[in-house]
Amino acid sequence: MAGSPQTNSISTRRGDGSVAGWIACAPAAARAEFLDGLGPVELAALPWLFDIWALPHQLPPVGDWRTWVILGGRGAGKTRAGAEWVRAQVEGARANEPGPARRVALLGETLDQAREVMVFGDSGIMACSPPDRRPEWSATRRMLTWPNGAVAQLFSAHDYEALRGPQFDAAWADELAKWKRGQAAWDMLQFGLRLGDPRACVTTTPRNVAVLRDLLAADSTVTTHAPTAANAANLARGFLDEMGRRYAGTRQGRQELDGVLLADAEGALWTADMLSGCSVETAPALDRVVVAVDPSVSGHAGSDACGIVVAGAVTKGPPQDWRAFVLEDATVAAASPHGWARAACAAMARHEAGRMVAEVNQGGALVEAVVRQIDPLVPFRALHASRGKARRAEPVAALYEQGRVHHLRGLGALEDQMAQMTARGFVGSGSPDRVDALVWALHELMILPAQQWRRPRLRQL
Repeated sequence: MAGSPQTNSISTRRGDGSVAGWIACAPAAARAEFLDGLGPVELAALPWLFDIWALPHQLPPVGDWRTWVILGGRGAGKTRAGAEWVRAQVEGARANEPGPARRVALLGETLDQAREVMVFGDSGIMACSPPDRRPEWSATRRMLTWPNGAVAQLFSAHDYEALRGPQFDAAWADELAKWKRGQAAWDMLQFGLRLGDPRACVTTTPRNVAVLRDLLAADSTVTTHAPTAANAANLARGFLDEMGRRYAGTRQGRQELDGVLLADAEGALWTADMLSGCSVETAPALDRVVVAVDPSVSGHAGSDACGIVVAGAVTKGPPQDWRAFVLEDATVAAASPHGWARAACAAMARHEAGRMVAEVNQGGALVEAVVRQIDPLVPFRALHASRGKARRAEPVAALYEQGRVHHLRGLGALEDQMAQMTARGFVGSGSPDRVDALVWALHELMILPAQQWRRPRLRQL
C-alpha cells in the first residue's frame, strides 16, 4: 500500500461522500473507465481505503472535538468504525512513516472482550489492516506495535487502576455504556490522554447511564448515529428478519436495534426495566376493551396532541388475578376536535371496544358532543379529574410493579412519556397526553372495577 498521487487523491476526496457516491451511482461504463485507469498499486490499495467504503456514521465529524461518540444498534458497524479510526490515527502516508498518534489506549469492558472484539474480531484492527501496515501482537504485554513504531495497549474497564501512569494521545473505548465502573474508568482514561492533541473514539450501543449522558452533554463531544438497518448489506438476512420479528416496535428494539438513548427521569414511576419486562407478543381473549381519550380541545397547529390509548383486560377471578394489555397508542397530533373524535371512533371499531372514556375537565359537554357527531351510539363515559396527573398515575404504576399490565409492540412514544412521569409530575416536553390516556384506560379497566368488586364484600362483612 505504498502511497502514490492516485492513491492519495482517492483517499482524500471523501468529504461529502463524493467519491463513494460517484463510484456507486456512475454509469457502468464510467465505473469501468475509472477502474481501468488505476494501476496495480492503486487497485491493491482500493479495498483498504475506508473513506471510500464507509457509511456516513462511520466517518468522524470535522471540526475541533475531543471525543467522538458513535451510537448505533447491534451490528451497525461501530466496531469497524472504531478500528478504522485507530488506523487513521497511527498510520502515516507510507508503512514506516508516523501518523498523528503514537500511543493509543484500547479500553474494553474486559481484557478478553478488548482482545477478541477490538483487536482480533471480524471488524477489529487486525482484520482491517493491510498487510504492509498490520501491527504485531504481543500477548504478554497486551500490546499492538505498528511498523512505524506506534503502539496500542489494551486495558479493562474493570481494572481501571491500570490506567494510572501510562499516557496517550488517542484512545478507543468500546461499549462504554455497559461498563459496570464506567464513570471511574472513563475518568481515569481522561487523566492519561495528555500527549499531543489527544482525542478519543467511543463506540457503544446506548444505555441510560450517567457516564454516557454526561459525555454526550459535553461541549467537546461530537456524535454520529445509525440503526442496525443502516448496515444491512453486511448482515445476515436471517438475523435482520429475526430481530425485526422479535423486537421491532418494542422499547428494547429501539435501544438495541435503533440505537436510541432511552432516558428515564430521576424518580420515574415507570423505569426502563419495568417497561422492557412488560412486553408481550400477543394478547389473550379479553373480557373488556376500552378506548381512553385525553382530548385536545383547541386543535390548532401548536396545541397538544390528543392522547388515544386502547387497552383490554382479563377480569376473571379476584382483582389480584386480573391482567391488562395495552393494545394500541392511537394518539393524533394537533388534530381538530372532529379529527381526534374520528380517530377515537376508528380505534373503537378496530378493537371492538365496549366503551370510550374521556377526560372532560377542559371541554366539558363539548367532548361528548363532538364524539357523538361522529358516532351517535358510541358507549361513552365522561371522566372528571379530581387529582393531579402524577397522583392519578401512581396506582397505575403500582399495577406495572406487580406485573399485571402488559404491552404489545408499537408503543415506543407512549413508553417514552411514561419514563418521564415522576411522583413530582411530568418532566418531559409538552403535555403527557399519551400517559393521561393510558392512566384513564387502566383506571376504567382495573382500578374502578376492583373498588366496586370489594365494596359488596365489605358490606357483607
